[in-house]
Amino acid sequence: MREQGLVGHFTEMIWRPFMKSSAKSSTLLLVVIFLFAGAFVSMRSVTTNVASMTISPILSRTSHKYPQKQPEISKTPRPKIEIPLNCTDYNPTHTCPTNYPTTFNPEEDDQDRPSPSTCPEYFRWIHEDLRPWAQTGITREMVDRAKRTANFRLVIVKGKAYVEKYQKSFQTRDVFTLWGILQLLRRYPGRVPDLDLMFDCVDWPVILSKAYSGLNATSPPPLFRYCGDDSSLDIVFPDWSFWGWPEINIKPWVPLLKELEEGNNRARWVDREPYAYWKGNPVVAATRQDLLKCNVSDQQEWNARVYAQDWGRETQEGYKQSNLASQCVHRYKIYIEGSAWSVSEKYILACDSVTLLVKPRYYDFFTRGLIPGQHYWPIKDDHKCKSIKFAVDWGNSHQKEAQEIGKRASEFIKNELKMEYVYDYMFHLLNEYAKLLQYKPTIPPKATELCSEAMACRARGLNKKFMKESIVKSPADTGPCTMPSPYGPSSLFSVLRKNANSIKEIDLWEKKYWENQDKLQ
Repeated sequence: MREQGLVGHFTEMIWRPFMKSSAKSSTLLLVVIFLFAGAFVSMRSVTTNVASMTISPILSRTSHKYPQKQPEISKTPRPKIEIPLNCTDYNPTHTCPTNYPTTFNPEEDDQDRPSPSTCPEYFRWIHEDLRPWAQTGITREMVDRAKRTANFRLVIVKGKAYVEKYQKSFQTRDVFTLWGILQLLRRYPGRVPDLDLMFDCVDWPVILSKAYSGLNATSPPPLFRYCGDDSSLDIVFPDWSFWGWPEINIKPWVPLLKELEEGNNRARWVDREPYAYWKGNPVVAATRQDLLKCNVSDQQEWNARVYAQDWGRETQEGYKQSNLASQCVHRYKIYIEGSAWSVSEKYILACDSVTLLVKPRYYDFFTRGLIPGQHYWPIKDDHKCKSIKFAVDWGNSHQKEAQEIGKRASEFIKNELKMEYVYDYMFHLLNEYAKLLQYKPTIPPKATELCSEAMACRARGLNKKFMKESIVKSPADTGPCTMPSPYGPSSLFSVLRKNANSIKEIDLWEKKYWENQDKLQ
């Protein structure tokens, strides 16, 4: 990230209306306890044994001599609610079931259930993505203006989903995006508020911030999609591949993540090939075609092993050469964008290998939580080959540090991008979005009700297989994770500055490396 881009991004954050939250704290109880305990402790013991000080038993609710045993209350665990996929009743009438659960609050119903966890740090970007509408709210007219490029309109009323389709997406992106939203409704029945949104399934963002800046500018139309960049205002949402990508045989995230973990265990990092690996479709972007020049040749060794993926041939041969779990055999793996962001990033990060991330333009919903030098190694986009060679040479000569980078990335994917958090991100994003609506959503005249039966019962082949593998069979045991507070101006700037400085430091190492190489020639 160039410093100019950093400052520009931060400046844009500042001009948007900023929301603050306040918190109250009290120190009175601590002061009382400290003074009370101090009356019984000598000055010497306070000086030498502060770390071992304990509160006097007299402050306990039960007597130290005669402890009161709390009566045990036997509780019968509440039976788990099952939500069946009822194709038998659906197929004759093509009518969605009317017996879906409409409310489910596990924390209120069962006090013994574990409390929801705190959401990962990257959830804070939800507030930033919605900040353009923080003061104005979102009107129906704004939503209608987003129709220009949208693939579909989604309306949720009383826990039921209705969709109005405008144009077919590429492959089954729209199908599995809608399927994922239906699973969210099954996971948290009755918890997703009424809402009305437009969704664009094309890769690149289209709501340019420069078109909505200035004194007389109109408010931007809210448009959901899979990625964004620093010059756009599109609202970023989890991509379709979390529920499967049948066209290239990529399984839903839950079983695939398990396979990736098993693949990691087949070869220790030190036993893997000491090179950088990439395999993908180079036709979609000039930057990928440029990457092919970094392959090993008779004239040059750039420490890279890159391969062009022929998906047509792979499909005919049964995807034998594209199993993601079998590709964790190199110490380093390259991530490079295609026509925009690429879904491959999460698979690469999950591999225990050091992710060599060619400078990106786009981000998806979780990648803003990645830290350069901790979760990945930044690669220059204008000098890819030299940058890759240095990264591999550095990692092979600093193996402990390199392994830690790879491990932190895979732990991030395993722990902070597990499917529960994907659903929770969707829930919180939609919940915060719905709060901004200045009108009551209603079902569009041309919309049709959508339910899991309407999609899975009529599906065929891998579509049906992946839907069955990714279906939510019962409501969650706990509520969604607890949202972190929004960034403040200084905290957001600190995050951006820290990331920029980390990249600058690695750039400096690389510069010195090549200066030394030139001296040796």
